[in-house]
Amino acid sequence: MKRMVAGAAGLLACGSAHAQDVKLTPSADVRLRYEHVDQEGVPRDADAVTLRVRPGLTASWTGWSALIEGEGVVALADSYNDGTNGKIAYPLVVDPENIELNRAQIRYAGTGGSVTLGRQRIALGDDRFVGSAPWRQSEQTFDAVRVQLGKPKGLSADLTYSWSVRTVNGRNGTGARPTAIGGDNVFALLNYGTAVGTLTGFAYLIDQDEAAVQGYRLSSQTYGVRFVGAAPIGKDLKLGYVATWARQSDWRRNPNDYAAGYWQGEASLTAKGLSATAGYEVLGADQGVALTSVQVPLSSAFRYNGWAGKVGPTPANGLRDLYGSLGHGWKGVGPFDTVNLSAVVHRFDSDRLDQHYGDELDLLASVKRGRYALSARYAHYKADAFATDTDKFWLQFDWSL
Repeated sequence: MKRMVAGAAGLLACGSAHAQDVKLTPSADVRLRYEHVDQEGVPRDADAVTLRVRPGLTASWTGWSALIEGEGVVALADSYNDGTNGKIAYPLVVDPENIELNRAQIRYAGTGGSVTLGRQRIALGDDRFVGSAPWRQSEQTFDAVRVQLGKPKGLSADLTYSWSVRTVNGRNGTGARPTAIGGDNVFALLNYGTAVGTLTGFAYLIDQDEAAVQGYRLSSQTYGVRFVGAAPIGKDLKLGYVATWARQSDWRRNPNDYAAGYWQGEASLTAKGLSATAGYEVLGADQGVALTSVQVPLSSAFRYNGWAGKVGPTPANGLRDLYGSLGHGWKGVGPFDTVNLSAVVHRFDSDRLDQHYGDELDLLASVKRGRYALSARYAHYKADAFATDTDKFWLQFDWSL
């Protein structure tokens, strides 16, 4: 990583010879969040108040760019278990205090595509298998080289080799929650875009090459196809659709021998500010042995399977998630640019043995004005055959430059 930063500095120095062609663009975002967790079976409730600041600077010239971005997280109230502080009497809130280099990358973008080298943010497809985990205060980034070829319409390719994943555990991560996980990760997507949607074939070869992280049992190879698109079906009415199928099996040093299927189907309707979605996602199981169901360790997990986070990693008997959402957004309400309200319901069942895990309700209210945003969320998980009853509440303020 030091060599990467030195390379970026070298490019900046070369660019200084043509300073009139170099554009410097600062960036920053600030997030202040309160999170409360009431979890049955844990002695105390968690109350976390965390502040994240993420400053950056991009230098760009004639197709080239170099980005440096830092990240700092401070716990203003620390009555919670961040996964590394040993406060096991509290529920888990994975937002440890942290200060680190978040991104350091060099990029070249031309008419036919782009190449990005260094520590970077990667979110592929729908973030289901590879994402940046943006909900956490310290995001997940990748030391990688990424090549993107083609344009959204027609044929395009997206190829990544990553030798290290920087986790959400921050610089003080250790043991089963390390700062980084090494390994030979390969992500490949081949897309064909049309007016009605995009068809993608994908391969995610995930190498979690750290013995402390589940004894290598999260290393997997996943191959599949996905189709996503939208089409108007009436005046001010649009139908969206998603269909995904994949097959996952063990890879590299994983001691388990397994194969399990994944599929998702989703349909949505939008009419002016109103939206409604219904979907069904299956993370299949093999024989009911731990970590032989479909696993997604590099996913942006918060956006899937309920905000309470009760069914990750995927249970040994797999997961079937039947979900629906309803939302409405308004523009220009009083002093706000936008106002949004939404509700999501989930029914969680096993993929084998016909177990009803539990049900969840998620609620969101948010407003935005210019660079400022304020949101309130609530998640209620009602357990049946898996985990325990849990209530979570968040109040969050965001500002970005």
